[in-house]
Amino acid sequence: MLFKKEKSERKVIIKNDAKNGIISYCKMNHPNEMVLILKGKTKNSVTDIDGLVIPPFNHISSTFAGFPSSFLPLDSSYIGIVHSHSAGTENPSVDELNDFFGLVLITVKSPYGDDDFFAWDSNGDTLPLDFSD
Repeated sequence: MLFKKEKSERKVIIKNDAKNGIISYCKMNHPNEMVLILKGKTKNSVTDIDGLVIPPFNHISSTFAGFPSSFLPLDSSYIGIVHSHSAGTENPSVDELNDFFGLVLITVKSPYGDDDFFAWDSNGDTLPLDFSD
């Protein structure tokens, strides 16, 4: 095939302002879990995250964080969600994968440092993750 494109590997880039906002929100809610909506865009298999939204009517506890997606406005810049895991595990739960929203799921485990961020696709496979200015 003459015009067949080679499939490129997906990659996630989080802007430092968004990363710092995630870390702050995680620490504010600890020992409870938290959830935020990720804003950004995807181009050429690269997902750029540059903003955060606190979901309406969200619920947080020590073992769960969620929100009813039916109350979200239509906004094409919503590209995923971020969950904190206060118990210290990075793997997404079955519930998080079943309620997958957007293109990417970010999990942040305690103690919420730069090395505690992990990106996942809807199949639960890890995605390369980087930070930028």
